[in-house]
Amino acid sequence: LRELGPGVAAALPALHTLVLSRNALGPAGLGAGLGGPLPALRLLDLSGNGLEALPAALGGTGAGAGDAAPAFPQLRSLNLSANRLRELGPGLARAAPQLQELLLAGNRLRALPGGLLPSAGPPAPFPLLSRLDAADNEVAELGADIAALPALKSLDVANNQLRELPAALADCPRLKEANFRGNQLRDKRLEKMVNGCQTKAILEYLRAGGRGKGKAESAREEVRKKKREKQQKKDGGDGEQDEVEEASKLLVKVLHVSENPAPLVVKVSPGVKDVRAFIVCCVLKGVNLKPGNALKRFLSMQTKLHEDICEKRTAATIATHDLQLVKTPLTYDVQPPDELKIMPLGRKEIKAKDLLRQLQLEAEEQRKQKKRQNVSGLHKYLQLLDGKDNYPCLVDAEGAVISFPPITNSEKTKIRKETRDLFLEVTSDTSLQICKDVMDILILKIAELNRSTLENKEGSGSDMESDALCGPGSLNLPLVVEQVRVVDTDGNLKVLYPSKTDLATVSSLLTVIR
Repeated sequence: LRELGPGVAAALPALHTLVLSRNALGPAGLGAGLGGPLPALRLLDLSGNGLEALPAALGGTGAGAGDAAPAFPQLRSLNLSANRLRELGPGLARAAPQLQELLLAGNRLRALPGGLLPSAGPPAPFPLLSRLDAADNEVAELGADIAALPALKSLDVANNQLRELPAALADCPRLKEANFRGNQLRDKRLEKMVNGCQTKAILEYLRAGGRGKGKAESAREEVRKKKREKQQKKDGGDGEQDEVEEASKLLVKVLHVSENPAPLVVKVSPGVKDVRAFIVCCVLKGVNLKPGNALKRFLSMQTKLHEDICEKRTAATIATHDLQLVKTPLTYDVQPPDELKIMPLGRKEIKAKDLLRQLQLEAEEQRKQKKRQNVSGLHKYLQLLDGKDNYPCLVDAEGAVISFPPITNSEKTKIRKETRDLFLEVTSDTSLQICKDVMDILILKIAELNRSTLENKEGSGSDMESDALCGPGSLNLPLVVEQVRVVDTDGNLKVLYPSKTDLATVSSLLTVIR
């Protein structure tokens, strides 16, 4: 897309997610394309578009008057990564006052916050902004006014051109995670710390003024300390509450492709585009399905997700596999109904067309027995492949079909009580974002089940080792999510999950260690 039609706002007044990534909207951006505000929009993704300035709708040049109503009053997440932005204007604070996540990685920004914070107007711009990602820019100045963001919890300015870090960072009342790696800092001790120490230690070092600071700096630190104490009293103990909340959160550690000696790759054939175009995959390690009814609860959770967020598999379909039984590499392909063979869960090997006919008969029989006019959920999703000349399937290295979405998985990779590592797959014929949203929720639910299993397990004590990354409590061991690349037949990347922007929808319940 080079431009957006002017009727979007009028035609879609209840739109809550708008993903326009990897198009050609720059440098003008949205222009006058929206044609008005989007009052319900919560997520806007404009990454990878070549934008050189903030669109007018987001408070850039040509924006309306400062006292005008916000164009995006409910916007929570804004992704402007991988563009060509050199500066940000104060209009964004007015256009999106409820913003919680601002992603700016891979631009050409020189200063941060720079012009992002208005010099006049509301006393606390971005009162809810908790995540600011400006990695891989050209930032040479990190201003002290960064402390004016009262809710900032995560700051990423890795791989920039910073020479110093402002002491005011220590005044950010809720800052928990900060990434300063890849900057050539003048203070070499601090440079070592940012590459190997936790955020808390770095902030303590900045709070103390670093090395070689005199009495004047100590006096300024006293002023800052009193200011922090005053703020904590004003917040009514929010700091302690935050610590309790963080300790109770579930933990997930992301293993990046670059850190994985044998990353899993899924190759997508061109034929899926017209059948079931979207697929997102990842590997999840460290689950425990052995105790009690853990496996049964896992399967029930998956069924419930299919009914709810997957809308009876019409929006998306989940498939879970025992990673040890998956023969890689994998190919997401299409096959004719009379050629596709699979060994469905609990059944013998059968052709896809025969399986669907058999399932249709079973569903119809079930409907008659229950004497209902409406067809059952099983019958409903069987219709999703009606009229298709080819059916989607995930094929392993041996040529065996291990998944036939949206119908069934294969007995070959069936999950058992002994399963520790999972290969997760979400497919959809609707959108890639739905796949990602479902995968976010799936990982959260598995993490919740895993913690519940460990908490209820008796006499386990010695068979678990504590992990320094886990924080308080030996039960809070992190699951490991390994990134999986989905590529086309030429090896070009289509999807990487989880990316930096993924798992944000569940961040209030899940702490992600990246």
